[in-house]
Amino acid sequence: MSWIDLFCPDNSERRESLIRKNQELHVLMRNNFRATNQLIDVLKEHLGLSFSKITLNEKATVKENCDKIIARIREIQAEVEKINQQLKQKLEPTLYEKLKNKSLSECDFQPVLNVVRRLYHLAAISSAVALVAWLISNVTMMTSITVTFGLIAIGVMGCVVFGVLCMGIGLILGNIVGKMERDRLERALKEYDKALEEFRPASEKYQDSITYVRISIQMMQ
Repeated sequence: MSWIDLFCPDNSERRESLIRKNQELHVLMRNNFRATNQLIDVLKEHLGLSFSKITLNEKATVKENCDKIIARIREIQAEVEKINQQLKQKLEPTLYEKLKNKSLSECDFQPVLNVVRRLYHLAAISSAVALVAWLISNVTMMTSITVTFGLIAIGVMGCVVFGVLCMGIGLILGNIVGKMERDRLERALKEYDKALEEFRPASEKYQDSITYVRISIQMMQ
């Protein structure tokens, strides 16, 4: 224990807690980038849609990295809306609703597959229908993840260089000592708690959903 911690003995525990939250945010961010790139691969393979992959930049700020993933998700959402409108026009209303709700029967599947195949000039692969259904039904979820990235971007942590999250708290706190360090730690912990409360469940749902659709498509091959 340092001499500073003699006056504020809880500071050591606060630092350790902040380091853990730092690491959790770092892992969530990396996994969200990875999941987005996996979705981009699936879209290209099964629908022929091309989006540039995104790379997390350790030298950029948290906000800059958040903005990067938000921009790519919004591009995907815009394409999903085009798909949605085309299918609304081409499919009978009952078939469209079943597709949207992912409740197609065996009899329903072939007519939907025919429309999807014509729209995207694809071979007769059922995985394309599964992917389209997932995209349409998960627009709300994708919107949620962009909102939570936005909250991180505009918060206190938004201006921190992303690589600093991997280096511990010393570089963030600088030479703050004693009671000033305690106050800074408490503010930082509250900011992390607020951010992670929104970011953790949205990120996990986003990652799990993309994993689910990838596994579902693989099982249909």
